[in-house]
Amino acid sequence: MSERWKSMTIGDLLDPGAVALRASAPGKRQALSMVADLAARVLGVEADQALAGLVEREAAGSTGVGEGVALPHARLDGLDRVRAVVVRLDTPVAFDALDDKPVDLLVALFAPPEANAQHLRALARVARLMRQPELRAALRQARSTDAIHVLLTHETTGAAA
Repeated sequence: MSERWKSMTIGDLLDPGAVALRASAPGKRQALSMVADLAARVLGVEADQALAGLVEREAAGSTGVGEGVALPHARLDGLDRVRAVVVRLDTPVAFDALDDKPVDLLVALFAPPEANAQHLRALARVARLMRQPELRAALRQARSTDAIHVLLTHETTGAAA
């Protein structure tokens, strides 16, 4: 597993149907609820448990990392590996981000409770990927969920390092 993990990409975490765009939410909790609902549909987890996990993690500190990006995450029973869902909001929402900018790109990670190292590696990988200004701009301009999926899963060599 560890050798496989070293070469893992976002594509290994993100299923094609795990992207939602043109989403609208009046605030942070509603945005997290949209993430939880998408996770329930795609990952087969309970939406209320996903939301509870996300809200609990946010209570420990905002996952808004800056530049309009948030990386909410939670540990959930019933998963066999780290998984991701992506929500792009039409209108950014206040998220208590590090730079105080509102968030419109949410890349959420869900991990089994025992997947400590994998969870942290996945978070680090997604954080590195989302630091790329060109990628953020492309994600904001993408016209379809398929386009967003392709942008995130076809990482450049520099992003995968």
